[in-house]
Amino acid sequence: MARGCLCCLKYMMFIFNLIFWLCGCGLLGVGIWLSVSQGSFATFSPSSPSLSAANMVIAIGAIVMVTGFLGCLGAIKENKCLLLSFFIVLLIILLAELILLILFFVYSDKVSDNAKQDLKDGLALYNSENNLGLRNAWNIIQAEWKCCGVIAYTDWHEALKEKVVPDRCCQEHYQDCGRNTTNMFWNRGCFEKVEEWLDDNKHLLGTIGMVILVVQLLGMAFSMTLFHHIHRTGKKYDA
Repeated sequence: MARGCLCCLKYMMFIFNLIFWLCGCGLLGVGIWLSVSQGSFATFSPSSPSLSAANMVIAIGAIVMVTGFLGCLGAIKENKCLLLSFFIVLLIILLAELILLILFFVYSDKVSDNAKQDLKDGLALYNSENNLGLRNAWNIIQAEWKCCGVIAYTDWHEALKEKVVPDRCCQEHYQDCGRNTTNMFWNRGCFEKVEEWLDDNKHLLGTIGMVILVVQLLGMAFSMTLFHHIHRTGKKYDA
């Protein structure tokens, strides 16, 4: 019965990691597509231009692909080296997540202030020719979230060196409405709207985080169970 359970565990781990690997392939494909046609996706941070939506999706997709490959092949081949590598990769990811989470909560005020300043600096690139993605991203966010600037619409005055705002800041949108100082602009900054959204959805985000944590722990437990069984028997069990 024990061998049957372990055999079942082996194929469950294989199927799970195969799905995981396919998801990674999908994310990688989406990231590559975004990098090629990055009209609406860009980084808001001039100090970290590599942190674009496309690059982040590519990085996540690559990590998911590698992790899924190690777990999938390690399970079906009953390879101790691959199973151990799978465990180590999951452990490193888990530790990195915990460290980043702790640092975020410890330095949350500093992170928030630096993020606000970095976003304000990025507003100056709004009208530059090589930042179509940033311009489209700000237009989409300001139109959908009904906000303007980082803290307030006056952020655009400082960034653009004149008393104008993007047209998407206007409560009544029309061509060049942002140049009419008598217009009504959205009076809330986008950073405040993001913070409000995060606060409203903290339970959902917490649930997603817990699901990810459980999946990682189960993957580590399953890989070590198979690893120790193979190590103890010194041979593969019958499939």
